[in-house]
Amino acid sequence: MTKGVQITIQHSPTLNTVLMVENAIRNAKYSVVTVAQIKRMLPKQVNHNTLMTVLAYLEESNKIAVTLKGITWIHNPNPNLRKAIAKGMEI
Repeated sequence: MTKGVQITIQHSPTLNTVLMVENAIRNAKYSVVTVAQIKRMLPKQVNHNTLMTVLAYLEESNKIAVTLKGITWIHNPNPNLRKAIAKGMEI
């Protein structure tokens, strides 16, 4: 799931699947979860390739961060935070 890599989609996720994965990651007990843990948290079974497509989409849209330790939810829709970031200084 690296940025800039073209992904050939063989298993297109539905909106319900994307939302189900988003909710599972956002509401996870731990701040960092693995793909295997996400699969166990989902209320319905999801094809591995479909799940990987959803995770690639969430990473590309800056909702999750994928690291060597796992996956974490990073999206924060707080408008005050967005204003502070927009006005902030770049170091």
